[in-house]
Amino acid sequence: MRNLIFAVFTIGLLVFTSPTTWAVREQDIREAIVKVYTVHSRPDYYNPWNLRGTQSSTGSGAVIEGNRILTNGHVVRDHTFVQVRRFGESRRYQARVLYVSHRADLAILTVDDPAFFAGVEPLTFGPLPETQEEVNVYGFPMGGDTLSITKGVISRIEHQVYVHSSASLLAAQIDAAINPGNSGGPAIVDGRIVGVAMQGISQAENIGYIVPAPVIAHFFEDIADGDFNGIPSLGIVTQPMENPDFRRRYGMDGDESGVLVLHTVYGSSADGFLRPDDVLLAINGNPIADDATIAFRPGERTHFAYYIQKQQVGGTVNIDILCEGERSQLEIPLRHALERDWLVPLEMYDVLPTYYIYGGVVFVPLNVNLLGMWGRNWVNTAPRELVVYLARNYVTEEQDEVVVALKVLAANVNQGYHGENHWVIEAVDDHPIRNLRHLIELVEAGVNNEFVEFRSTGGQKIVLDRQRVAKEQDAILTLYRVPADRSADLHE
Repeated sequence: MRNLIFAVFTIGLLVFTSPTTWAVREQDIREAIVKVYTVHSRPDYYNPWNLRGTQSSTGSGAVIEGNRILTNGHVVRDHTFVQVRRFGESRRYQARVLYVSHRADLAILTVDDPAFFAGVEPLTFGPLPETQEEVNVYGFPMGGDTLSITKGVISRIEHQVYVHSSASLLAAQIDAAINPGNSGGPAIVDGRIVGVAMQGISQAENIGYIVPAPVIAHFFEDIADGDFNGIPSLGIVTQPMENPDFRRRYGMDGDESGVLVLHTVYGSSADGFLRPDDVLLAINGNPIADDATIAFRPGERTHFAYYIQKQQVGGTVNIDILCEGERSQLEIPLRHALERDWLVPLEMYDVLPTYYIYGGVVFVPLNVNLLGMWGRNWVNTAPRELVVYLARNYVTEEQDEVVVALKVLAANVNQGYHGENHWVIEAVDDHPIRNLRHLIELVEAGVNNEFVEFRSTGGQKIVLDRQRVAKEQDAILTLYRVPADRSADLHE
């Protein structure tokens, strides 16, 4: 899917009142539109102590209250330098990133020079638009340097996978022409922001998506206290119950509907509250259909996670369940964001890779960023022994991270292992490991042992002499120009 969808677009539409009123409103909106210039420096996950060099890109944004600019998260991903330019002006101002929600693909910037905001009327926010409602999307697409306004119609609103984060959230589809470079541009109805242009489908005509008003509102509510916590998750795996015999098997009445809990993620919000074979009937009083959808407006449905994702981390949600024939209601605290449930983290940005080197063997946690080093079509080109972990991508009591012996920096101490790579490590000295920090603890705890042994999930072993490693470690790091034996975050 990732090779079919790109995350840079726009759309929009003209909403006419009287010619005079429209002219004034249109001019006010244009004054609040900005072009964003970003220099990105992406980490090299195959050589995790290095960066891959810099790249430049442009996007769009809108001035909102508080001397802030709203844009997409992917417009400023892995940024090292950001500038903005107002509509109709030539001067660029240096900007700062205040908050980013990479899961919701939203970001807020500011400019320290007050002259940038002088005379600008900030845009305000409107409600979730109606299906078939016309919208205008403003931005600076490729092919020119001036402001572009495109028009379109809201064709549907439902959960979609956000390309930037791989998270499934509410999104609005727009029937309109799409051009790269409009990312972050506001979608406007009646002079107010109802969404932010986000992504489109490269092999389809006139299909684009915006981050809709409810997702934007959640982001602003989240950061109101100065801290960003993310989007909450129950941490469960479910199955639809559309088959009538399936429903009868679990004791559901003829008019009842819901979804079956297959698995509860260890340590998740639902852990200790929901169990396999529980049936979820309703969330906050809203019935869940057999196809796992829920009504968010009359006649409009989306995935039942909508009512979880509306809440904030630290809030609660009421769940009606059917458990072994008994109906009850649970109040479940939403303890953390959805990424905490993943065994293999999905796309990460604005962070440096984690690594540990021992005797020239490079150990890293498995994540989608690493898989992406095999190209845009990594699902088919990355090693299968790594990709397979995405099939059951949730933490367990025994493991919250997959540790990979990524490669070997050739040296005398590791002779015989030079061609080994991509091993998933399951044990150190026969002790099962939970994560990379645990691997390091086991290595350092066994200093009185002559050897250290790393065992892969396939049963292969790397055995190193501890004294020889101690003698050669610094020389290996110097030879391969590695600044330290581990990433900075592992010192914390």
